[in-house]
Amino acid sequence: LVPFVVFLRLANQARLRPGFSYFNLMEKTQHLWKEQERALRRSFTFPTFMKAIDFVNEVAALSEQQHHHPNIHVDYTCVRLSLSTHDAGSVVTQKDHVLAAAIDLLYQEYCL
Repeated sequence: LVPFVVFLRLANQARLRPGFSYFNLMEKTQHLWKEQERALRRSFTFPTFMKAIDFVNEVAALSEQQHHHPNIHVDYTCVRLSLSTHDAGSVVTQKDHVLAAAIDLLYQEYCL
């Protein structure tokens, strides 16, 4: 339940913004992450290297809570994440979609 609680906390923070809807959030998440080579992949861009590293640290903490860890690549101000469920045969599962949605909410906080 911890991953869902974290997701709900972040979603509740986001819902206070004008124009927010849960349906749009999930729809947007599905379009931003691309399923390629048996993994969900997405890139995130930040104004500075330190903002990128701060985001990676928050993704790491969230991933640790969910016991589900992404592959992370940092290239200066660009962070690339790849999600797949290793114990299910390195394929995309619901765990990946839940973590992707939570990561998207974290990223929205950085875009304010």
